Amino acid sequence: MFQSLSDRLDGAIKTLKGENKLTELNIAESIKEIRRALVAADVNYAIAKEFTEKVREQALGQANQLKNVKPGELMVKIVMDELVNLMGGESVDINLSGKPNVILIAGLQGSGKTTFTGKLAHYLQKNKKKQPLLVACDVYRPAAINQLSVLGEKLKVPVFKDLENKNPVDIALKGIAHAKLHNLDTVIIDTAGRLAVDEEMMKEISNIKEAISPNETLFVVDSMTGQDAVNTAKTFNEVIDFDGVVLTKLDGDTRGGAALSIKYTVGKPIKFVSAGEKMQDLDIFYPERMAQRILGMGDIVSFVEKAQAEFDEKEAERLEKKIRKNKFDFEDFLAQMNQIRKMGDIKSLLSMIPGLGKQIKDLDIDNSAFVKLESIIFSMTPEERRNPDLMSPSRKKRIAKGCGRDITEINMFLKQFEQMRKMMYQMSKSGMMGGGGMNPAMAGGGAPVAQRGDNKVKKKKRRF
Repeated sequence: MFQSLSDRLDGAIKTLKGENKLTELNIAESIKEIRRALVAADVNYAIAKEFTEKVREQALGQANQLKNVKPGELMVKIVMDELVNLMGGESVDINLSGKPNVILIAGLQGSGKTTFTGKLAHYLQKNKKKQPLLVACDVYRPAAINQLSVLGEKLKVPVFKDLENKNPVDIALKGIAHAKLHNLDTVIIDTAGRLAVDEEMMKEISNIKEAISPNETLFVVDSMTGQDAVNTAKTFNEVIDFDGVVLTKLDGDTRGGAALSIKYTVGKPIKFVSAGEKMQDLDIFYPERMAQRILGMGDIVSFVEKAQAEFDEKEAERLEKKIRKNKFDFEDFLAQMNQIRKMGDIKSLLSMIPGLGKQIKDLDIDNSAFVKLESIIFSMTPEERRNPDLMSPSRKKRIAKGCGRDITEINMFLKQFEQMRKMMYQMSKSGMMGGGGMNPAMAGGGAPVAQRGDNKVKKKKRRF
């Protein structure tokens, strides 16, 4: 996410490395590189210039006040504060004050509008305890209606559609009436997109909004389009005066221009960001957390929140008892792997941990690597899964044959599993795993196998 921008900003701030203090000269050099980084990220030049001018003023003002702070550290703090301000300062929640709540979704075709509609329904179900209804108002593209129907079926959310009706205003009104009749408290209306902004499109979305009076209107933009996304948002806002922005496809080759410019240009907050195709791949937008990630500082708060969302307290208590008795088995490990996968893309998750982002940026961490571990465990008998101590050479050969892996991979996995089990047992005895809060699959042992894939790892000899 914003890797190119992060690298450039890191390089700009590194120009201060070795300096004893901030001066007009080294500040000017760093500022020039920061401005180049922003422009390369597709931030409007005028915005980049104003941003760096604020950074320069802050740096000059604080240079003589904070003499004990290293110049690079002070510049990071100043840049981060200004990035937070540029992106809106604070998170803004979705407005759910309607009875029922009516949420209008707008955007260009291909921006991820329909997928976001499904993700929002999932988010409202899980986090706001709402009962949503999806309304298909894209009368021009049958694929959009089919896609919404598939998403609704997957999420077990009802979808209102009227295939014979070609009037989106009428469909939207009927959808709201349907929700009231069936006691559904939230209506999410997916509208048609176009390949470009045009008068017909603007008139249609304006008519829909005027007819239904939504309590929340969200504009969905493809973050990969950079400054174009900002210009499109500005045009839409002039017509429908939306309440917030949704940035999609942040997992793609995103330069960052949309995220950094849109609040400044349009005056409306970014409310959600989306990275990935899974329905749970939707996050509230927090400017401070995003600024931290852009500056390579990780986002441990979001990481913990994702973990807690999949955290089962009863399961954790059961697991903790088994760990304390050194009875953690392969079935427990399998369950923990599944919990991790529910949290999302592995590399994205690891990048949230402070200090890891830069180290893993060039690593190819394949989510499907966990399938290899699953194939090993599924090749075991139920008795072997529940009792790791049963493993013998003949059992290992049978397991290797069953999963199509080399015997050396089986031995490596079993060795690392045993190391992990011992470590968790020792940590439980010392009180470091109180409450079962650590996910064993992240504690070590099994995880390196998934990340290494088929590569053989040679141990380095240490010299003392």
